[in-house]
Amino acid sequence: MRRSIRAGFQAALVLVAVEVIAGGPSFTKTWKAPEAAGVTFFGKKVAALVISTDESLRHSGEEQLVRELAGRGIQSIATYRMMPREEAATADRAKPWFERAGVEGVVALRPVSVEKETYAGGWTSESYSTFWNYYGYGYGAAAVYTFGGARSDTHIVVETLVYSLPLDKLLWAGVSTTTNPREVQAFVKELVGAAVKEMKKQKLVK
Repeated sequence: MRRSIRAGFQAALVLVAVEVIAGGPSFTKTWKAPEAAGVTFFGKKVAALVISTDESLRHSGEEQLVRELAGRGIQSIATYRMMPREEAATADRAKPWFERAGVEGVVALRPVSVEKETYAGGWTSESYSTFWNYYGYGYGAAAVYTFGGARSDTHIVVETLVYSLPLDKLLWAGVSTTTNPREVQAFVKELVGAAVKEMKKQKLVK
């Protein structure tokens, strides 16, 4: 994997006009559905999903997420291992693979692009309401972002979403910001660790 953030995150770098202290991921906003109170993924199969057109980022992120979830008693599987790459592009083609795998939950990470404003999140909108609505929206959005031009500061914004497939509901959402990450693998590890820590606070994982 290339060590250059610009090369490694060609479809994921986000430049935003916000002032944050350089360092690891910091969650700036979270949301929790009322239905989340009675849901736990302990002992259930959960898909780890990173929505990105950068395959290296997707693979490393999903594997790191699987390790973090497994360490908390959650049977998890990287989505890229569950279905061929060409099947992942649309919700209609991806859905049968999730069903055959017996997945009951999904933890999804997606780099988002916001220019010159703070990311607001649209978690109560129709695009986020169910996993399959979000899947189509997320992959459609991820495919169009390209970045170029050097900046003195790089702010990477990632939204983290937790879905229940039996309920077909968004249970929890959060957005994190990382400033000037130095190395891709370290950034992914810190991001996943921070996301799972937030999930633990909400009692979605142990």
